Amino acid sequence: MGKILAFLSEAKAELLRVNWPTKKQVTDYTLLVAAISIGMAVFLGGLDLLFSSLVERYLIK
Repeated sequence: MGKILAFLSEAKAELLRVNWPTKKQVTDYTLLVAAISIGMAVFLGGLDLLFSSLVERYLIK
């Protein structure tokens, strides 16, 4: 039982030392990740459309 209490005490002490991000930082980073994800999806979707049309035009005929 003593080891469990020591672990919980040390875990609490570590969590108090963590430099937590502010609400604005979390919001900014979330929007950045969402924008990059959408941008990559559009880019990769465009490449897929391009290559699909090239394959249909020149290989499948």
